Amino acid sequence: MKTTAYADDARYVRQIGRLSDRDIARATGAGLSTVRAWVRRTRRPSGIRAQRLLELSAVVHRLAVIVGEDYIPVWINNPVLALGDNKPIDVLAGGGYRRVSRVISELEAPTFS
Repeated sequence: MKTTAYADDARYVRQIGRLSDRDIARATGAGLSTVRAWVRRTRRPSGIRAQRLLELSAVVHRLAVIVGEDYIPVWINNPVLALGDNKPIDVLAGGGYRRVSRVISELEAPTFS
């Protein structure tokens, strides 16, 4: 994959998800300077960090539809009962994308509202 594709994901997470570089670093396990380099397109994530960035981007995309862009950083940084009172950002960082995805699926269900 090209460096710009990952930069686009990092920028998307920052702009649409309203997540800080620190949030992105926390969710991906990368250093703050590394995240900034991704956004500047001077480095590209690889391995598990690339995987975590793509997962975070997918979560942001789904949450933007459900809760709105302004609420994404609130939701992702607050404990969620369905995640054992863990914060979604920490669950993502630990490789728990599927757990977070299941919770989001419940929010997407028409019976939720």
